[in-house]
Amino acid sequence: MNYQEITLQVCEIARTTGSFMAEERKTFDDSKIEVKGVHDLVSYVDKTAEIRIIEALQSLIPSAGFIAEEGTNDKRGERFNWVIDPLDGTTNYIHGLPIYSVSIALLDNNELVSGVVYEVGHDECFYAWKGGGAFLNGKPIRVSTRAEIGNALLATGFPYSDFSRLDSYVEMFKWAMTSARGIRRLGSAAADLAYVACGRFDAFWEYDLKPWDVAAGSLIVTEAGGKVADYKGGSDYLFGKEIVATNGFIELPL
Repeated sequence: MNYQEITLQVCEIARTTGSFMAEERKTFDDSKIEVKGVHDLVSYVDKTAEIRIIEALQSLIPSAGFIAEEGTNDKRGERFNWVIDPLDGTTNYIHGLPIYSVSIALLDNNELVSGVVYEVGHDECFYAWKGGGAFLNGKPIRVSTRAEIGNALLATGFPYSDFSRLDSYVEMFKWAMTSARGIRRLGSAAADLAYVACGRFDAFWEYDLKPWDVAAGSLIVTEAGGKVADYKGGSDYLFGKEIVATNGFIELPL
């Protein structure tokens, strides 16, 4: 399997999807919003984008299955499965904020082998394949080399539906606020991870995330020289609903 060739084709699929979403945003209004759960929104744009992505991916690996946020296709593959978030940052999109992403990753026997994050608002396509390094719009990227927390810019995502760990999150936030150079919250975990990969952020942490939020971005971080783990330092970040990604120098007390 040529992961490089597949990844570059996925980049084009992501860009095409992003163009569709940007065009639809011009006439988007609140009447087109659906509520999936507490503070969990969706629209026809998410669903249509996912259907388009799946249709395009089916021609790349016909036997592959899908793990997709909106559940428009629940086929599972014996070896290959695509992990898809058609619109990561739906709340940003709905409110007209420019940071939202298309996130597409490929699992080969449960190992991440390809990942693409297309951050639509800035026309930035981050991508990586197993053993091939990480790239942004065709140019290689690497994580930062900052080692002092006082010089680090951190990113996080606020809890929005699961508040069971809010107290520990607030404690971590206090530590980050008083220790680091600054904290940012973009509203798209895929973009957060991509920004760690290219050195804009030095570390990122969040809990209550789904596989489609982190699959592509986590591979891009590791291929860019960074480290990705769950809060205990283990490898259960894809399905374990918690993730910390760093440049490999910064450590967070999670």
